[in-house]
Amino acid sequence: MVRPGTITSRLIALNVLVFLAEVAKGDVLLARFALWPLGRFYVPELGTVVGFHLPQLLTYAFLHAGVIHLFLNMFALRIFGRDVEAALGATRYLILYVAAVLSAGVTQLLVLAAVEGDPFPTIGASGGVFGVLLAFGTLYPRRIVTLVFPPIPMPAWLFVVLYGAVELAQGVFGTQAGVAHFAHVGGMIGAWVVLRSWRRETVGAAW
Repeated sequence: MVRPGTITSRLIALNVLVFLAEVAKGDVLLARFALWPLGRFYVPELGTVVGFHLPQLLTYAFLHAGVIHLFLNMFALRIFGRDVEAALGATRYLILYVAAVLSAGVTQLLVLAAVEGDPFPTIGASGGVFGVLLAFGTLYPRRIVTLVFPPIPMPAWLFVVLYGAVELAQGVFGTQAGVAHFAHVGGMIGAWVVLRSWRRETVGAAW
């Protein structure tokens, strides 16, 4: 039997190990395993041709742009992931996380295909983390969550709704360039679909 929190801890460890490999290998991992737009592109900064490959829908979620990017994602995964894992169990928790990562990646591909501009890679565990956040708000709707800034306490369901609304608005209006806001929302949608399918299977479930 897998102990509660084990999958969360292993995901964090894997992300850290991959980041150390990024530091050692430079742009090699970025060129091969980041999520690139559909098509083929020559990127002078990397000195190679890049483009979308199916495995990137999963591998991009283990790459990060820097220490702060990695820390923020892993901190959120640690805070919210352990309780979600305890509620769902290890197997379903991992399925939910992967589903959120995949749906976030697909959403980002669709957005990039609809806009014009130079190709750029999408990296980071944020899609999976936002899926876990959605699950936390669904499973523990009355749990009080306090924002770091401003320090306002609110129930988890409200926190998730507001966070999702902010991400969607930032994606639509193009604020914080370089942040995959639509991918974040896509991760939440993927987690929601999975949770809804399980709810239909489990009559009388608390969630």
